[in-house]
Amino acid sequence: MPLRSPPYPALPAVMSAIVMTTIAGCGFQLRGAPPVSAALQPLAVECARDVPELLCESVRDQLELGDVELAEASNAAYVMKLSDFQQDRRASAITVQAAAAEYTLRNSVSLELISTDQVPIIGDTRLSSSESYRYDETNVLAKQREEEELQTQLSNRLAQQIIFRLAPLTQARIDTIRDQHQSDSGDQPDNDAPAP
Repeated sequence: MPLRSPPYPALPAVMSAIVMTTIAGCGFQLRGAPPVSAALQPLAVECARDVPELLCESVRDQLELGDVELAEASNAAYVMKLSDFQQDRRASAITVQAAAAEYTLRNSVSLELISTDQVPIIGDTRLSSSESYRYDETNVLAKQREEEELQTQLSNRLAQQIIFRLAPLTQARIDTIRDQHQSDSGDQPDNDAPAP
């Protein structure tokens, strides 16, 4: 009696495609496909004192996941600076008893990327991420845990935004930015030059 082929021979391939699409949609980065150009390596990450360690670590983790070589600023070709972190939590919905029914969390940070010869590859850029959650006065501890989880999600999203800002910076793009910077600097009068 001949063996019958399975009724859905392409099912494993379809399931694999669905899983890969889901992973890609979550912002997960597969090892071996770094989004950051090798032209930016080695790269240093400097966080100002007001930037949470959670965000700094999330940025470093995602860079390392993409096989980006990280280094101290003294040994790096480029330095990425994160500063002016701001966090906001405000009621976005009110109950009939005038109590907060929903809160919106919003985190923002400033990003700069500077080369070792002080060329601003990415000028001061503001990035932000926000998320809302429902608040229940009868279950405060659970809501506090939920808010902590949301803060982690917001840090991960900000880190992803930072990576996305680095992604287009190929060597050709960096050379264009450097040439433009040098051209703009050359157009400025030299105030230190002696008068004729």
